[in-house]
Amino acid sequence: MSRKFKTADYEATLNSTVTLRDCLPPDHLARFIVDVITQLDLSAIYAHYGPRGGEAIAPEILFGLLFYGYATGTFSARKIERATYESMPFHFLAGGLHPDHDTIANFRKTFLSELKDLFVHILLYAQELGVLTLGNISLDGTNPRRCLQEQCDQLQASARTRQPTAHGSRPVVRPHRARRADGDA
Repeated sequence: MSRKFKTADYEATLNSTVTLRDCLPPDHLARFIVDVITQLDLSAIYAHYGPRGGEAIAPEILFGLLFYGYATGTFSARKIERATYESMPFHFLAGGLHPDHDTIANFRKTFLSELKDLFVHILLYAQELGVLTLGNISLDGTNPRRCLQEQCDQLQASARTRQPTAHGSRPVVRPHRARRADGDA
């Protein structure tokens, strides 16, 4: 008895028609970001642009790409640029455009203070709608895992100075490592 396998027809797959509407359900984060950004006041950013120069990428697009990138763990401007070619949500947020990584990085650098305020507005709006529960969010580059490790180290140091327990050993404090869905710590 021989085993049967399902196989793929890659040529037919390449010719299949897929719409972004099929790939991104109505409750997808990328759609939420687009909806929220249309309600934000970006006049301070628009005021920075002068009348000269070529046609610039709209700030809504660049901000949407950055926000989605941060929300999904893609921080590098080069990776965001590549994602506009390879990832459906990024492609949707870019409106089919492919901003250069220099454009993305320059936008982030130039408007960093405005972007921080806009990030907070989006997060608060999401919390208001009940689609987000806010915990500790770091916008200053703080590494939460490192902070947790530092706190555990401090607890261990204070535990070493305490008297041994009734069993003759000292308590040991270890950081709790949450398991991700894929099983990695």
